[in-house]
Amino acid sequence: MRNVSEVIEQYLKHIIQQSTDGIVEIQRNELADQFECVPSQINYVISTRFTLEKGYIVESKRGGGGYIRIQKIELNTHGSVHDHIFKTISSQIDQSASEGLLYQLEENGYITPREAAIMRAAISREVLLLKLPLRDEIRAKIMKAMLISLLSK
Repeated sequence: MRNVSEVIEQYLKHIIQQSTDGIVEIQRNELADQFECVPSQINYVISTRFTLEKGYIVESKRGGGGYIRIQKIELNTHGSVHDHIFKTISSQIDQSASEGLLYQLEENGYITPREAAIMRAAISREVLLLKLPLRDEIRAKIMKAMLISLLSK
């Protein structure tokens, strides 16, 4: 059985997908009531599974009429994918951000699950046994080279 975080994540992804503009606004407390969990569980799901690296922009407004707005970043064209990759990677990238980017590219069908797995293996901190910031710089160069190769089909 899936845990509540996975259920909440799938629910949010579903309603984002159903929206015409890829944006959803939610009330944290209402969503917590709906899933019979504490509001901090909603915060956890949003902060770990709806990150910029995974292709989402999250805004929140606190207060009585507060909401959390989640927007899916659309990578519709080949150029926008390249732009997003180079903005995300820059001259260095940490393991968490690199895994988020791979997740997003895989989820959007730009790379296969096998390609993502190979890249994750090649850029993991267990393989890149270097001190920071050199490890993040090498990871960025490897990712750029692999993604340019894969996406230049």
